[in-house]
Parts: sequence; structure tokens; C-alpha cells
Amino acid sequence: MNPKPKLRSPLDRARQVILFEVGGLILITPPFAWASGVAASDSIGLLALIALIAALWNAAYTTSFDWLEGRCSGRAADQRSTPWRVIHAAGFELGLLAISLPIVMAWTGMSWLDALAADAALAAAYVAYAYVFNLGYDRIFPIASPC
Repeated sequence: MNPKPKLRSPLDRARQVILFEVGGLILITPPFAWASGVAASDSIGLLALIALIAALWNAAYTTSFDWLEGRCSGRAADQRSTPWRVIHAAGFELGLLAISLPIVMAWTGMSWLDALAADAALAAAYVAYAYVFNLGYDRIFPIASPC
């Protein structure tokens, strides 16, 4: 185990989370509104709330995942292999799904099953988006080497 894995700075992590959530809102709100039948104004409100929750979850989950992976593998997150990128993205979305399902039900009035289907579709879209976004982010903003 690596006792001190390289992690992103708090400012770098904040930039990552903000860019991820803003990009997700821009890309995913229109198809969600269309596919779910939820009004665009309600969709943006719901997805903005979920984005806020996701931002907090992202910061905690990704930092913890990076730390654990770094300790176990000795590599920094920007050097993550494809299988671990898939595990990271899927784990994030499954956790968010558990948090957001009751919110989707309450906000939209959907039944449990309809809300699960809508939330699962959102999760699937975000898994693909998270994989591509984080791969690009790691290439554009590699983790700085310590001085």
C-alpha cells in the first residue's frame, strides 16, 4: 500500500465538480424533460437539486475513491485504468441513485417504479458522461506532482 497517494487539491476538485455538474445539466436536462414528460421548468429544478446533491456526493465519493485506490495501487487517479474508471463511475451513480430516488418521486409525483425507471435512465446517462468527462478532465488537468 502507498501511504500517501497523490490527490487533487481542493481547488482542483472544486473545479472538477463544478464543470462536471454544469456540463451534465446542459447535456442531460433537455432529453430528460422530453423522455419523462416532466415540464422543462420542473425538470431543470429537479436536476439542479440533484446536481447540488451530486456535487456534494461527488466530492466525498471521488476523494475517498481516489484515496483508497491510491493507497492500494500506488497510482494517482489521473492514471486510473479503464476497468477502475468504469467501477468508479458506476459506484458513484449507484450511490446517487439511492439518494435521489425519493426526491424524484416527491418532486414529480411519479410512482416508485416510474421514478426508478427515470432515475435509472438518468444514472445510465451520467455513467457514460462521467466516464468521458473524467477521462478528459484527467488528460487536460493532470494531478500536479509534489514539489
